[in-house]
Amino acid sequence: MENIQKLFDTLQAADAVVVGAGAGLSTAAGFTYSGERFEKYFADFIGKYGFTDMYTAGFHHFTTEEEHWAYWSRHIFYNRYVPAPKPVYDNLLKLVKDKDYFVITTNVDHQFQKAGFDKKRLFYTQGDYGLFQCAKPCHQKTYDNENVVKRMISEQNDMKIPSELIPHCPVCGGPMTVNLRSDNTFVEDEGWHAAAERYIDFVNGHAHGKILYWDLGIGSNTPTIIKLPFMQMTLKNPDATYATVNLGEAFTVEQIKDRSIVIDADIADVIDKMLEL
Repeated sequence: MENIQKLFDTLQAADAVVVGAGAGLSTAAGFTYSGERFEKYFADFIGKYGFTDMYTAGFHHFTTEEEHWAYWSRHIFYNRYVPAPKPVYDNLLKLVKDKDYFVITTNVDHQFQKAGFDKKRLFYTQGDYGLFQCAKPCHQKTYDNENVVKRMISEQNDMKIPSELIPHCPVCGGPMTVNLRSDNTFVEDEGWHAAAERYIDFVNGHAHGKILYWDLGIGSNTPTIIKLPFMQMTLKNPDATYATVNLGEAFTVEQIKDRSIVIDADIADVIDKMLEL
């Protein structure tokens, strides 16, 4: 509780806060990729292929596009278009809405905007479940997929979507894919670049003063995107504080240990306690 109080006080005193969000934040909000939730929505795929979780199932090579999109429409729908099971994002907004804040996230579930965060203060570095792109890609543009995904959900049968719902690139006619960063075919469209510029402008404009770099659920898979830059920016600014909240993966480095707040706990519980303060 002492560290939670310290984090709360640091947030209140900060001139600005940069929130870095990883998979742990969405897990805390109830977007779990295995267990009861996975078994509820993917029982037929589990029965046929023995899938153990949504993440590894996403790498499976289905033999038909109809089955591929039956799986992926569910994956997208239940992680992008349904309400978060727990109000973690809403509660986080209550804590930062009156601060000068910016959010950078590797999450692709769009939960910040759904909770009401200012979209001009968000940078989704790794894509968005709600967007399709050309799989090649033949051009650098993305396309909203909500309507077609919902049709895929309602019209699929026996783990297959109707063939006419298979998405094709409107430019080259080739296959489409979800706008997720996995290799060099990821499309960084105009919106992505505009958000990247706004993020760079924000951190450059807040290189001095009482800045809180708040790491929420950043794991070890992609530390170079958020965690390490947060630590480096804290190191360069003697008035900055680095805070990390992550169940099982909360740590800092020796160089900024005296200006770090490390909380190894459930993010939802920590945010709830901060709201009580």
